[in-house]
Amino acid sequence: MTTTSERIVDLDEDNFDHFLSKNRMVLVDFWAGWCMPCQMQTRMIMGKIDKMPPGAFVAKVDVDMNPSLAARYNVRGIPQMFLFIDGKPVKGWTGVTQVSELFAEMKRY
Repeated sequence: MTTTSERIVDLDEDNFDHFLSKNRMVLVDFWAGWCMPCQMQTRMIMGKIDKMPPGAFVAKVDVDMNPSLAARYNVRGIPQMFLFIDGKPVKGWTGVTQVSELFAEMKRY
């Protein structure tokens, strides 16, 4: 697992389940390096990471490197994000989504 920021982590098939089980709130971003909308979504999140609820994380999952994770969550378009609470997905978004919408949903929990 590599860390881009203290609150943004890269996950893969080996550490995904463990990380979600150890952290209460995780916004999982399924993406790919060649995907321009994915890169835009990442920049949007990075620009407002200080507004994310305390104790929450953003987990980046590269779909090209982790196809079984993408298949497990039926990822058909990217960027696709899921909010996990206590290891379970509670909400999902497909396409570039406003950070204010993502963080507002996170604050509900």
